[in-house]
This record gives sequence, C-alpha cells and structure tokens, in this order.
Amino acid sequence: MLKKYFPEREFKALLFDFDGTVADTMGAHLRAWNEGLAIYNLTLSREQHMAWAGRPTRMIVQMLNEMHKIEIPVDEFLKAKEVSYFASIKEVKEVVSVVEIIRHYHGILPMAVVTGSRRKPVETTLNQLGLAKYFNELICAEDYVHGKPAPDCFLLGAERLGVDPKDCLAFEDADLGIQSATSAGMACLKVDERHELMVIHQPK
Repeated sequence: MLKKYFPEREFKALLFDFDGTVADTMGAHLRAWNEGLAIYNLTLSREQHMAWAGRPTRMIVQMLNEMHKIEIPVDEFLKAKEVSYFASIKEVKEVVSVVEIIRHYHGILPMAVVTGSRRKPVETTLNQLGLAKYFNELICAEDYVHGKPAPDCFLLGAERLGVDPKDCLAFEDADLGIQSATSAGMACLKVDERHELMVIHQPK
C-alpha cells in the first residue's frame, strides 16, 4: 500500500500524528478552545488554530498569555478545555485514508501515535473509534518537554518502537508536525484538508 508513495523504500515503523491525521478532531478542539477563551474575550480563528496545530495546549495557553498580556490559569484551562472537547467527542470521525493504512499494516509494522495532545482525550477518542488496538505506543504531551516543531516526540516514538528514525514513516497534517518529523530524519506523508496523502519529505 505504501509502495504507491515510496516505491523504493521499506519502512520498519509507522508514526502518526493524531488530531487531523488519524481522527478528524479539529472542529471539536476549536470549539473547545473558543468556549474556554470566551471569558477572556478572545477567539481563536480556524487559521490560527491550524497554524499552531501540533503544539501542546499548555504551550499555546502560555503563548496567548504573553501575546495578550493576560493570565489564563494553565491547569484550570486544560481541564475546562478537555470537558468541552468530551462534550463534542461523539461527532469525531476517523480519517478514512489514514485508517485504511493503519488497518492494513496492523501486525506487519509497529505503529505509534505521536501527538501534542494530552493522553486522556487521545485514549478516549481512540477507544471510541475502535482504533486503540492498532497502536503499540502512544506518545502524548505528558511524555516530552519540547513540543513540535522540535523532533523530540518523533525521536521518542522511534525509540519506544525500537526502530531507527531513518527507517520510520511519519504521517502529519500540520506544518509544525512535518517540521518535527523531518527534523527527526523521517520520511513524511502529509494529510491534506481533503484527507488525501502526498509525499512531503523523503530523506536520502
């Protein structure tokens, strides 16, 4: 199935971003962001949300505090945002083009989720969609310090799977995530807004 994109490559592991890549969660997350930000008279646009996609929520709240000279309590906001997200979780659907690949390679190649989201919403969404069983590892925001575009999360994913990063293929929908994966030395397939796949990076 991957020969369509990389006819001369044999990958040993697959690493997947989660939001917008495995699951179409972006609408639910944006709604949760704006419900939480409303009391501060702030709104996060769809374009800004996509530009920051991949960054941990904690980091984005800290950035908003600095940008707007306000003091959103980070831990309190994280909890409130998760409550809002869970209220919309039933509308979340899988990204079919990506999940077809996940199902195809289950039991053939080890796979991990590598995300800037916190573990609880990721695990809950995976279980709701019936996808949790396909992944050997979940690398979430609690597992590393430097978020995307730093390569740390993808390097940790490769390490947990026991595979050299150069032998891994990453799937990403966001520019920051693509930078993270390619900085880790991985080939990368981009998932576009129509959920179609395109080769974005292939290390020599």
